[in-house]
Amino acid sequence: MLQTVVFSGLEFSPLVVYFPIAFALSALTRYVLHRLDWHDRIWKVAWFEVSLFVCYLALTVFLLSGR
Repeated sequence: MLQTVVFSGLEFSPLVVYFPIAFALSALTRYVLHRLDWHDRIWKVAWFEVSLFVCYLALTVFLLSGR
């Protein structure tokens, strides 16, 4: 179950923690793809990057939610 994150007496959604992690993972993947020149093989780059972010977000929520 997702629990709130308390910071200085304020409660935040756990997505405040999960979003930056997923963004960093997708940015790292994008950097690696550009360094290896594999980004030219992707048909729709914008859709690929959005779907990659969503997959990383789902993976982060799954791994860090504590089931």
